[in-house]
Amino acid sequence: MQLYIERVAEALVQRGHEVTVLVARHRPDLKPEEVINGVRIVRLWAPPIPISRGMLMPMYPFAAYRLMKQHDVVSVHTPMLETGLLAFLAKLTGKQIIVTHHGDLLLPKSLPNRLIQGTMFMLYKLLARQAPRIVAYTEDYADHSYYLKPFRDKVKVIYPPITMPEPQPERVAELRTAWSHDGGPVIGYAGRFVQEKRPDLLIRSLDVINQKFPDARIVFAGQYDIPYENTWELYQPVVQRYKDQLIFLGMIENMQEMANFFAACDVLALTSDSECFALVQVEAMLCGTPVVMTNTPGGRVPVQVTGMGELTQPGDYKSIGNAILRVLENPQHYHHSREEIAATFSFEETVNRYEALFKEYAKRG
Repeated sequence: MQLYIERVAEALVQRGHEVTVLVARHRPDLKPEEVINGVRIVRLWAPPIPISRGMLMPMYPFAAYRLMKQHDVVSVHTPMLETGLLAFLAKLTGKQIIVTHHGDLLLPKSLPNRLIQGTMFMLYKLLARQAPRIVAYTEDYADHSYYLKPFRDKVKVIYPPITMPEPQPERVAELRTAWSHDGGPVIGYAGRFVQEKRPDLLIRSLDVINQKFPDARIVFAGQYDIPYENTWELYQPVVQRYKDQLIFLGMIENMQEMANFFAACDVLALTSDSECFALVQVEAMLCGTPVVMTNTPGGRVPVQVTGMGELTQPGDYKSIGNAILRVLENPQHYHHSREEIAATFSFEETVNRYEALFKEYAKRG
């Protein structure tokens, strides 16, 4: 979500708009306020009391009210805890709120998580009823989302803003040398190591892959020991079973290094039980790497519209393994040029649509 907001905000600033982003000051070394690439960033103090994936900000209502009064239109990204409050502030300030929905909140099954999900959905509905437009990534996801279906008449589809530097061939070669074992394939995974993304299924798919590629390696890019989930501990038995074929890189924050990561992989595999879109699919395609994705609403769209990959049955590690084998055995079948992918998921077109939407609902004064 952070990259999504950053890309749209900076592009709008380049077009002459003033953009302010209100966030939590999640590290004490960060400044309370600064301008980055033309975007004004306002950070609020947050005590170290996380609520699942969110943070408490005691001054948020006052800061949000002040900034909403100063601006012509408000962009809100859900799911987020403060949606009910923002609905109230929108009425108070007379400003319109455009909601961008980044995926339904789905937490591991437990009573506390059920309470969190129910409360978050109730607060979201207060804002959704008032918002004139809700942006979704795809029609496919909008048709299946429990957040979006009740407000389907308000939904406007805009592909997410995707940009990716070109890979550096020398660095890509270095990475392949480091990761590939005896010339075996490199299978990539980009994302958090959390239960809803089912990394255990990708690891178990090695049972199938190893029959033809016993030297295969899976390289994980992303945070894997998550504070608010016990997925890393939960999946330790399967991790330890295949530990000689697994490489964990942790977070990669530099986009050039992400481009090199994608290009060094023979295939990117995403095995989520649910997925709104997964920007990393298109990022990998822009780097020349095909994708294996579970056949989930929203998540399947990049593969469907480009043909640059395979869809597989959710929850089925054998289906995942066989899909990966199909790509590894016939990579040219899934190759499409960077220009084709960039034209399908045009960054400029995404910014154009957001700009038009904000102008339509802007209220000055």
